Amino acid sequence: MTTTNLSKLAATFTAAALLTAQAFAQNTATQPAATPAFHHRLIVVSLEDRKLALVEDGQVLKVYPVAVGKPSTPSPVGTYTVKNHIKNPTYAHDGRVIPPGPGNPVGSRWMGLSIAGYGIHGTNEPKSIGKAASHGCIRMAKADLEELFPMVTVGDTVELVGRRDEETAQLFGDSDKPAAVQIATSSMALAAQSQPAATTESAQSAGTAIAGSL
Repeated sequence: MTTTNLSKLAATFTAAALLTAQAFAQNTATQPAATPAFHHRLIVVSLEDRKLALVEDGQVLKVYPVAVGKPSTPSPVGTYTVKNHIKNPTYAHDGRVIPPGPGNPVGSRWMGLSIAGYGIHGTNEPKSIGKAASHGCIRMAKADLEELFPMVTVGDTVELVGRRDEETAQLFGDSDKPAAVQIATSSMALAAQSQPAATTESAQSAGTAIAGSL
């Protein structure tokens, strides 16, 4: 084969390779970016049952015992959202400032609600779990709280139910185990509408001062 023929063949292969690369690049550019999985989450707290359920996409994932507000300082019945999400919070109230640690009355995690001063948090009084003992907040045992915390994000819906109803009976039944049912309620519809993307509030650093109702 002559040198001229070899040069022509090499030029042909080069052109073909360039065309293939360009076509691949164009095809890649037109591919839509992968959409992150989006889940509809709802936290339901039955004040009468003194239990909290985490519901995701209509399925009950976990049920935990909690402490709720005592009769003189009841937990506020209603539907709210998670406003902030704080690890190892500093507690500040009436001039007292308590750093993170075993003596902190809100424990190791704080999930503040869209009603000022109330949240879901830990406690330095673990024997209060399962009782109507708080100043209105929802208290959880440390291990339960730290398990729940990463499964919840800012914007998730929280429903505090005062009286046992059909929904809470379906969620909690008479057992400590999650109900093997699909939940399809107006609350889930609200959760689907109200979940924004997580904001910087969802990753507040340790040492953030909070003042809850405990």
